[in-house]
Order: sequence, then C-alpha cells, then structure tokens
Amino acid sequence: MSPTTTAMFIAGTLAGSGLLSLPKIADNIGWMGLVLIVLFAILATYTGVMLCEAWKMAADVFEDCRGHVQNPYQLLAQKTHGKVGRYTVSTCLYIGLVGSSVALIVVNADNMETLSNAFGYEIYSCYWMLIITGCITPLTWFGTPKDFWWMAYGAVSTTALCVVMIVIMCVLDAPNQPNVQHTDTDIQKITLGIGMIMYGFGIHSNLPTFQMDMKRPMDYKLAVISGYIITLFMFLPTMLSGFLVYGKNLDDNILTSLPHGALYYTVVAVITLHLTLALIIFVNPILQDVELLLHIPTEFTWKRCVCRSVIAACLLFLSATIPKFNSIQSLVGGLSFSMLGYIFPVLCYKKMCQIYAAFNSQMTNTDSLKMISWKEHKRVIPLWKAMLNYGILGLGVLAGFVTSLSAIISILSPDSFSLPCYINIG
Repeated sequence: MSPTTTAMFIAGTLAGSGLLSLPKIADNIGWMGLVLIVLFAILATYTGVMLCEAWKMAADVFEDCRGHVQNPYQLLAQKTHGKVGRYTVSTCLYIGLVGSSVALIVVNADNMETLSNAFGYEIYSCYWMLIITGCITPLTWFGTPKDFWWMAYGAVSTTALCVVMIVIMCVLDAPNQPNVQHTDTDIQKITLGIGMIMYGFGIHSNLPTFQMDMKRPMDYKLAVISGYIITLFMFLPTMLSGFLVYGKNLDDNILTSLPHGALYYTVVAVITLHLTLALIIFVNPILQDVELLLHIPTEFTWKRCVCRSVIAACLLFLSATIPKFNSIQSLVGGLSFSMLGYIFPVLCYKKMCQIYAAFNSQMTNTDSLKMISWKEHKRVIPLWKAMLNYGILGLGVLAGFVTSLSAIISILSPDSFSLPCYINIG
C-alpha cells in the first residue's frame, strides 16, 4: 500500500464511533476537552511513529520479523519482553479490538433502528445486530488490508461527508437553542472523558498490520502523521459545533440530539455505512491472529470463511449481551488502548533501541542478545526523548487506571444496567 492509502486506513478506522461521542465529552469536561483531544492526538501520533520505528528495528535484527507477519505487535512484544510481553499485548489487543467491534455493532444497530422507524417499520436494534453481522461477515473474508484498500477511502469519504452535514445541521439549529448551558464537570466525568478520547485515538493495534502491507515500510512515519492530522480535522469541527450549539442537551451520541428531517436521516445512513467499513478494518488483526494460532493458510480457503464467520458470531453474541456502547468505549479506552497506545510503544521502543544498538555494535548475535548498560542506553536515546517517553508512560499508566476504575463504577451503577437482547429484545 502507498502512504496515502495507509493514511486513509488510519483516518478511516479512527473516525468511527468516537466521532459521535466527542461532542458530549467536550460538554462533560468543558473547554479543557478541546485541549485534551489535541494533546492526545499529538501523543498518539508520536507513539504510533515510535511503534513503527520499533518494528523496523526488529525487522533489521530478527529474521522472523521480516516479510509479511500476521501478528506483528505481539511478535514485537515477545522480542522485547519475552512471553509475558507477548501474552499481555495479546490480551490487551483482544480486549480493545473486540470491545471496539462490539461498540460499532451496537451503534450501527441503533442507527438502523432509527432509520427503520422513520420509514414506519418497527425493527428493534437487537434484530438489526443480527442483520448487520450477517451482512458484514462475507466482507471479513478479505485477507489483509491491502486486499480491501477501497474500504479505507470509503470510510474517510463517508466520515468527511458526515462531518460537513453535522456541522451544517448544528448551524441551522443554533437559533432554536438560544440559552445554551453546559454540564457541571467533576472528576468522574473528566476521567471517563479521557478514556473515551483514548478510545477515539486507539488504533495502535492496527498500525503494525498496516505497516506490513506498505510497499515501502520506511514511509510509515508520513502515513501515521497524515492519518492523525486528517482525523483531527474531522474530530474538531464536530466536537465544537455540538458543544457550542447544544451544551448539556447533548446525548452520548450527537446524532440523537440533531433535529430530525431528510438531512438527519441522510447523516444516519452515511455514518452507518462508515461504521460498517470501520468495523471490517478494525477486526482484521484479530482475524489474522486467530488464523495464525489455528494454522489456517494465508491464501483464501474455506477454512478462513468458517473461522471468520465463527468470530463474527461471537461478536454478535457479545453485542447482544452488552447493548450500550458509551460505557464500553470508556472501559476499552482505559483498560486496553492506554496500554497499546501509550505504554507498550514506549516500553517496546526503549528495549528495541537497546537490542538494536547491541546488534549494530556487534556486541552479540541475533540468537542471544545481551542488553547494553543504562549509561550506554542514554547515548542511544537522547535525554529529551527519554524524558518525554517516561512522561507518556506515566500518563498512560495513571490515565488508564483512573479511567478504567471510573468506567467500571459507571457500568455497575443501577441506571446504566440494560438487559441483554436475548432476554429483552425490545
């Protein structure tokens, strides 16, 4: 894939359900939310580039890291931190990608229920989960991102169109909202908001997979930076327009706050198409990893179809079990994406720099790499960069812990409980 196509994959995957929840985050946190979203976008870009650089060094040192690898993030963690690192990354990756996929299915089902009601058909979201999963399952049979590159352009195009229409609707509805008031913030709202922002920029689990399919992997830095810039330019207008026009009247999903009409239903239809494409992109690393574990061939076979269909059925069951997406976003963001996006990139990069320096200085061979000392390590990574990395590491640990705790408290509160679809379909 070219840097442009890779950037489209990054932006198309990032601008998913996070786009719909960011305006409410701004209202819960206040103007500080705008600062936080820019800050975390910069940090996520930096750690994304760092992760790709770590993999590039690993490919230079280890033979089994060269060529196409189905589970690059897990393999990188194993090379730098052994089996503990590999299993920890795998656990976080599965939690993050499964949680995100479930959230996308739930949002899509809610959107389709809204559209069907508009046309006079009362089809509950629980039924739509089944229909949506059935429709996307054949599309998950594509192998790797390079096999469905057109989805990336479709995801970005539909998101950009939605942003324009949402901003227009907010501007047109502004005269009907004369007295805009904002929610009083508190520590729990701030921590939940940080978790959802982390969720919004949580694509690090996919970055090494995209890097595998690039024609020139050395162009990854341009692709990552471009992808995050595109995403930020789509996030900020949506966030500002909803925050300024509706204030505390915003719902968790901005779509439910917009005035109903032809333009509204067009937005719902287009964002549903986008979320469907983003879902297929998002879940791909899990599909590849499971196939690797089951020794399923990389070429297209019936085994791939069966395997990926079973995984889709499991996602459907989880979606029906947890039919609310806002709490899922905060928990997944705090528990998984803080690890994958801010903690492990720093740890893997630091250790990989040590391994790479030892390899280049011929202190040892690739089969038994001896770590260089801390004094020598300071010469490998500049002091300013090491300090920045430790700051990001501390921020990731703190934000991940506090956000996960707040999300669990929110999920366990009585007013957030909802029955699974297989118990209460309506």
